[in-house]
Amino acid sequence: MTLTTSRGRRRLRRLATRLTAVVTAVAALSLTGCGSDTGTPTLTWYINPDDGGQETIAQKCTDASGGKYRIKTSLLPSDAPGQREQLIRRLASHDSSIDIMSLDPVFVAEMAQADYLAPVPAQYEQEFTEGVNEASVDSSTRQDQLVAAPFWANTQLLWYRKSVAKEAGLDMSKPVTWDQVIAAAQQSDRLLGAQGIRAESLTVWVNALVESGGGHIVENPDAERPEDVKLGLDSEAGKKAAKVVGTIGKEGLAGPTFSNLDENNTMLGFQGDDGGFMVNWPFVYAAMKKGAEEGTLDKSVLDDVGWALYPRVDADRAAAPPFGGIELGVGAFGEHQAESFEAVKCIRSKDNQIEYFLTDGNAPSLLAAFDDSRIREELPAAATIKQSLAMAKARPTTPYYNEVTGGVQKTWHPPQDVSPDSTPADSANYIYEVLRGERLL
Repeated sequence: MTLTTSRGRRRLRRLATRLTAVVTAVAALSLTGCGSDTGTPTLTWYINPDDGGQETIAQKCTDASGGKYRIKTSLLPSDAPGQREQLIRRLASHDSSIDIMSLDPVFVAEMAQADYLAPVPAQYEQEFTEGVNEASVDSSTRQDQLVAAPFWANTQLLWYRKSVAKEAGLDMSKPVTWDQVIAAAQQSDRLLGAQGIRAESLTVWVNALVESGGGHIVENPDAERPEDVKLGLDSEAGKKAAKVVGTIGKEGLAGPTFSNLDENNTMLGFQGDDGGFMVNWPFVYAAMKKGAEEGTLDKSVLDDVGWALYPRVDADRAAAPPFGGIELGVGAFGEHQAESFEAVKCIRSKDNQIEYFLTDGNAPSLLAAFDDSRIREELPAAATIKQSLAMAKARPTTPYYNEVTGGVQKTWHPPQDVSPDSTPADSANYIYEVLRGERLL
């Protein structure tokens, strides 16, 4: 039958358009998935937000591969819980598009326990661990098996206004205790900033205090069953930690908004007229330096900023500063695991770690990278950061970290209600009930 009407001609045109779309889609599929018509695989690297450094590294490693692979990045949510949720959901459905992941250290154990991470081949084990700070290796290991590759590391320092410390008679050339810093803040009537918000940053602080006091939030992080987890919160170290948090909260030393203070707002208070001391990550120096250069912060404030190792809980025991950063995991269901591990090797190379530190302010996990002359020139706190990383202790490397941190955030907030007489025990009981399924977070 011949279609001679205008309606018939429109139908023919629609059929032709659909056929063209199908042909185009088939052609596009042949050029993707496995990479290109040359068979070059495309590796998807799920990255945490930064200032563009990981995107730059992805392009550098693509160029350096000589056509073995190309890397494209996919941006994860800005907060660690959001990153975990997105990745866990995809991995639970055996998503093969996840080749490489930038993982917060606290989620490595959970993913390894669920068999979501491809085993690190033996040929890479020494290269991924040799010369790397201990906390990065510990956070990449599950039951004595390397399950991820250390990429960059992070730690907190004690930042202080030189003029305030001098006025208070605090000698910052020696290790200082929390009691000393609290007394100096009270004497000078200046802020002592910390992260009191009900978020992961609160667990970071509590864990550092407990570790500095000689204890551990989780005593047996390798426990495979939730009912076997043993907590160390209700302890002398836990009570010391609660005393520090509760004192700063009750005395109002961090200001009236302490229970909502995150890292950025802590920095803003520190660089204000009432600033005195704060514990925070190294990004704050770069941020204040940029503010001084752009004229949003008086240069005299930047010139007055000093830094030191994290405060001690006990005068005769070295501090255990917070540890953070990113480890690189390879998805267990990816179709190009060999190429992914080769790409991981490139991503975490010494030169890339140095450049990433310079551009994005994220410290290397390779300790030798700190000896680069560019780092010493551009980042004056680098030597103290390196020293702090050697002392840093990771948060619990347990597959039940989500339950642990949720319980800590619930029971150690608001800070002004924290008491050494009740909070450690209440916190432990709360988390035990969550682990036994008797309570919801």
